[in-house]
Amino acid sequence: MRKPRLRIERRTPGDRDAVRTILADLPEWFGRPEATESYVAAAGTLPNYVAVSPAGEQIGVVLIEERFPETAEIHLMAVQRAWHRRGVGSALLTKVEGDLVARGTRMLTVKTLGEAHPDEGYRRTRLFYEAQGFFRLEEFTDLWPGTPCLFMAKLLL
Repeated sequence: MRKPRLRIERRTPGDRDAVRTILADLPEWFGRPEATESYVAAAGTLPNYVAVSPAGEQIGVVLIEERFPETAEIHLMAVQRAWHRRGVGSALLTKVEGDLVARGTRMLTVKTLGEAHPDEGYRRTRLFYEAQGFFRLEEFTDLWPGTPCLFMAKLLL
């Protein structure tokens, strides 16, 4: 399958409507209203990267927290279901990583649902991050009460 020509836009201030729309399409990942509202609020303050389809539709988003000059964290990454496995996530990360490297950032991290929780969607999420060069650092059982949190990282060279 040929990958679509996407436009990746860095938006500051962020695009809360894009985040809300994309997360609404993914209730099995983002089905808790209080968590969704937290991500929407974060979109107003954190750097946003939005994937735009050839038709102009906002189909993916990444929010980045720059913790220190040398490290950053993916606060949120989501791609509309119809666009899964079509290169959108990879394109978003390529743009994010390029911008971070240009600013001197050396490591990118992400937290996701840990392997101790048997969820097929998050198993695919972990496989995606591993395919992008992230490695598992530690699984926490007390960071998110009642939910295992896998901490992953990628060296940016």
